[in-house]
Amino acid sequence: MSTTAPTGATSPTAIGAPAERATGTARAEAATARVTALVAELRELLDPATTAARIDPVGLGGAVREAVRQVVTHPRSALRVGLGWGGDATRATLASAARAVGGTKEGPADLPTKDKRYSDPAWQGNAWYYLCRQQHALFAARLSELAAGTELSPVARRKVDFVVGQLIEATSPVNWPASNPALLKKALETGGQSLVRGLANLLRDVVQNRGLPRQTTPGQFVVGKDLAATPGRVVYRNRLIELIQYEAQTDEVHEVPLLMSPPWINKYYIMDLAPGKSLVEWAVQHGHTVFMISYRNPDSALRDLTMSDYLREGPVAALDVVQEITGAPKVNVAGLCLGGTMSAATAAWLAQKGEDRINSLTLMNTLLDFTGPGMLGVFVDEATVDRLEKVMKRDGYLPAEKMKTTFDLLRSTDLMWNYVVNNWLLGEPPAAFDMLSWNSDSTRMPAAMQTEYLRTCYVENQFAEGKLELAGERLDVADVEQDTYVICAERDHIAPWKSVYKGAAKLGGTVRFVLSNSGHIAGVVNPPSEKSRHWFGESADLPAEADDWRDDAGEHRASWWEDWTPWIAERGGAMRTPPAIGGTSYPVLGDAPGSYVTG
Repeated sequence: MSTTAPTGATSPTAIGAPAERATGTARAEAATARVTALVAELRELLDPATTAARIDPVGLGGAVREAVRQVVTHPRSALRVGLGWGGDATRATLASAARAVGGTKEGPADLPTKDKRYSDPAWQGNAWYYLCRQQHALFAARLSELAAGTELSPVARRKVDFVVGQLIEATSPVNWPASNPALLKKALETGGQSLVRGLANLLRDVVQNRGLPRQTTPGQFVVGKDLAATPGRVVYRNRLIELIQYEAQTDEVHEVPLLMSPPWINKYYIMDLAPGKSLVEWAVQHGHTVFMISYRNPDSALRDLTMSDYLREGPVAALDVVQEITGAPKVNVAGLCLGGTMSAATAAWLAQKGEDRINSLTLMNTLLDFTGPGMLGVFVDEATVDRLEKVMKRDGYLPAEKMKTTFDLLRSTDLMWNYVVNNWLLGEPPAAFDMLSWNSDSTRMPAAMQTEYLRTCYVENQFAEGKLELAGERLDVADVEQDTYVICAERDHIAPWKSVYKGAAKLGGTVRFVLSNSGHIAGVVNPPSEKSRHWFGESADLPAEADDWRDDAGEHRASWWEDWTPWIAERGGAMRTPPAIGGTSYPVLGDAPGSYVTG
């Protein structure tokens, strides 16, 4: 019998062969891609430059080595400091010994009296704790003296001073079990339970919080209920932002709407923190139609976003929507920190294009001239930006926890060591604090945007020098000719007020410059209070030096919110019936605070 297949028939092998060959080819290609990716990742991991960047992204090690070389090659100053330290340490020990037998002899160290960490009488009355504080004060003074005596480059100087500051804070006796009287008192009061709770907190934080003490207890504050609670609707969404329009709370509103431009380094709701503490709520209750940009928390898919993308898809896109919904020819814009920098850049960009769409600017704690970056200067030199670029290469973004840790280190006493004592030594949960709940809700930064921002602004200061190019236009701070309200804070460690002033003095319009008595965040969350005060001055030509402005500035014992209210009202136009929320072109997409803020 013949085994030849009938005419027109196809053997089973013939049917499966093309499909099997295609499947095999696809599998081979997939395997090759995986191997190629693995090899690339291994090369990156084995690259000495990448490894160094991950281990020491700020380059602190190189700066410390430079300082050590200076000390080694000039040993005389180190010997003088060492001998002085030894003599003072001996006198401190003798003073403490005298106190142990009832004496009141003072040690050689000058101890600050206003440091609340040392308010317990035991720091003065107990010989051991007095000795610990004396020795630490001597260590801090001599270490600072030794570091100050080294000749370093400006970049290395900032980094060495930062390391010295961190060492001084870390070695403070209040941070350690054997030298903090509060630990022993708490343990006795609780029958040792505080020690058990503290150890449990420590182990939890090692496992769940990268070894850092928690600042908040998860779930204490809910976004949309306790925070970001001003009623509103999402009326627009693109790949980068959601735009929130808030419900009117007055019968009439100003005809010029108000667009708020937050930084995308953090979630927007620091500007809508909680009822009674919300700048959004304050503005709505004073008759403004308020819109808020809420930025998406980017992932690897947005790694290539640039500052030009943020300008076009952020403030410019929001302006389009606000104007169409309200019918207003112009919009008042209020920006915070990086959001303020982008707001001013938007105004300059529109000026270059001949579009008069921004009525006034309010800039909160905003740098426009970056030659005085303050403590952030430790993290923004060219070499550090290069390292950061290598760190971000694999994931395409700067992780949120790295951003948060950077800002926490700038205030390590309050934001780190305070919680070491409270959580680990005393066994207490962190106190409920809405600002820190927001602070813990960090965001990622797209790789391309982050390096561009740091290079063009912090390293090269392009905006202040008229060299910044965004979205096809060259921008200059002097092109911003709108009336501008500039508010800054005298204790701001991120945007130092004199640096804010330097940029404000370059604006092309009339500037009302206001200095509040608070810090970077409390300078925004600044509802009326008996403790509030601010200094103010207004001019189309501010004095060249901040100190000269300060000498002539008026003083009000009130929150800057109360000063800003009549200023923005004057630029809000006539009163009208509140516009509808959204519209035909921009239907409501959901309730505030939206979906991007929880991402």
